[in-house]
Amino acid sequence: MSGPHDDLADRLEAIVGDLDERSFTLLREAASMRAGRPVEDKRLTQARRSIEKAVHLLRGIGTASGDDAFDAFDSAD
Repeated sequence: MSGPHDDLADRLEAIVGDLDERSFTLLREAASMRAGRPVEDKRLTQARRSIEKAVHLLRGIGTASGDDAFDAFDSAD
């Protein structure tokens, strides 16, 4: 069953993939230089989590448990 906003959720999931690629690149570069975790990676991770929350919320719209879908994230933070 598809929801009314699955197209937006799909696009956001693609952005999550792009953020993952950038994050992995940063981490590989840091590892090759024997450096610690780059500060920029933390920001990318925060952005990724925010977008994942949006995807989850969009996928829940139009379902009986749509309002409860986001509550799980609120309690996890």
